[in-house]
Amino acid sequence: MKRTWTIIGVADVARSFKWYQALFGQPETRPAHDEFGQILDSDGTVLLCLHQWGVEEHPPLSNPDHAQPGNGLLLFFRVDDFDETLLRAHALVARLEEAPHLNPNTGTREFALRDPDGYYVMVSALA
Repeated sequence: MKRTWTIIGVADVARSFKWYQALFGQPETRPAHDEFGQILDSDGTVLLCLHQWGVEEHPPLSNPDHAQPGNGLLLFFRVDDFDETLLRAHALVARLEEAPHLNPNTGTREFALRDPDGYYVMVSALA
């Protein structure tokens, strides 16, 4: 099996860590490091890595001013508790980017919102 670890640059790892845990209904914990954290599924699968801007020598994570955060990136998560995730999303943001709707291509319900750093987050029901 092969897996990807999507890593996004964030201004505040602890804040983003807490936000994603709240969205996914996970118990609140702290990231392993101030500059890096992994959002894990209950089976230990890495869902998303959060990396503080400008820490270490990773060129694409050096400065958020080089490009709009998330340009060319869509964070797409499939969840098995869609309705509960939607309720949690409403508690996290003032408005959704896309209201809940049925995607005619996948036949699943989905909605979209922005995370604290402006990344576009799509949430889709796991059929």
